[in-house]
Amino acid sequence: MTNGGDEQLSARERSELDELRHRVSALETTGPPQVALHHRFRSLGSVLLILFAALLSVLAVVAVWANSIVRDTGRYVATVGPLASNPDVQQAVTNRVTAAVLAQLDVDALVKQLTDAVAEKGVPPRATQLLGNLDKPISNGLKQLVNSAVERVVTSQAFETVWVNANRRVHTALDNALTGEADSTVSLKNNQVTIDLGPIVANVKDKLVSAGFGLAAKIPAVHTNFVVFASKDIGKIKTYLRVLQIIGSWLPIIAVLIAAAGVYVAFNHRHALIGAGLAIFLAMLFLGIALTVARDIYLNHLPPGTSEAAAGAIYDALIKFLRAGVRAIAAVALLTAIGAFLTGPSRIAVLTRKGCSRGIGALRDVAVSAGLALGAVGRFVHRFKKWIGAAILAVAAIVLFTWNYPTTAVVVWTTVIVLVALAIREFLDPGPTPPTDAAAT
Repeated sequence: MTNGGDEQLSARERSELDELRHRVSALETTGPPQVALHHRFRSLGSVLLILFAALLSVLAVVAVWANSIVRDTGRYVATVGPLASNPDVQQAVTNRVTAAVLAQLDVDALVKQLTDAVAEKGVPPRATQLLGNLDKPISNGLKQLVNSAVERVVTSQAFETVWVNANRRVHTALDNALTGEADSTVSLKNNQVTIDLGPIVANVKDKLVSAGFGLAAKIPAVHTNFVVFASKDIGKIKTYLRVLQIIGSWLPIIAVLIAAAGVYVAFNHRHALIGAGLAIFLAMLFLGIALTVARDIYLNHLPPGTSEAAAGAIYDALIKFLRAGVRAIAAVALLTAIGAFLTGPSRIAVLTRKGCSRGIGALRDVAVSAGLALGAVGRFVHRFKKWIGAAILAVAAIVLFTWNYPTTAVVVWTTVIVLVALAIREFLDPGPTPPTDAAAT
């Protein structure tokens, strides 16, 4: 053929062209409405599935956290253990134990007995009056002595050990408390989860006696409670926790499967994957904001006399790992969306891929020029390049999904390792083997 149109085509080519035009015409007259309707239904289904998966991801994160707190003793101890060295909690415990000890000693009554006894001994009136004027300083001094003894106990390393060991022993009891059953050490009364500080009071009693305050020996066994958590809605919380415990093990798997179904149903899988990643990221962002708002609501509804600073510290400790889980899932979702975007045809994605490929290619060329022979390894990598990439991503997904409590650092390092592995794959791929001279001839 030189130039021209249909008349220069062969009879067979004209026949095939006429058939193609006929098919296009048929599609234009009957196809598009049906195809468009089919597209809309699939797109709507994909969007609904992805949104449902994002909602389930919120419940899944909370469920995993609830199970970790209630069922995992090590996780629970790691959550509440640092509270022993928290200044606000130490101050709250000090105030609570000091009040319990002073209630047993009745310092004001002891000072009055001292004044009366001095008066009965026939001490001159001026001395008696002077001693009477010292009632308040003596009373304050004794109270300060008790407070100092309590503070030394609470801020000591020994107290941290006692606190951690006690919480480890009572974890099962806390499980019972949160599911509605009582225990001698951890109880659920008046919408409060409390821990008995009796052993600490006994330790303070020994310290006071050792310091020469003999009257402390008369302090009986005292059981005073320290509130770990208090809320008028504790009954509802117990119910929610119980439900989450039942379904918690399955929710993450269900959420992932529904998100995968949403991506599969969509016509453009890459766009759907980007949408799924962004939807889950926004869901985690919403959950993070909700936790901050819930903290303010909780502190505003504390029972009278409760230390707001200590309650805030306890709240922050209890949801510490929940926040870590939220950040980790948000990071995974955002990185997934970015990765799906960079595999697309957009100018930024294409330039990014070309830049990385050229940089790695230049490095490979330098290594080959220096004597590196890729040989069979290079041919293998080139032949199975896509499968190697899929295997790298699959291993990373398995690592993240089976990691007990992944953090943002785990996600970031996993991403770095994946990028390094993909870069090594690109480095080992020499490209298609050029034809030999014999084959060319």
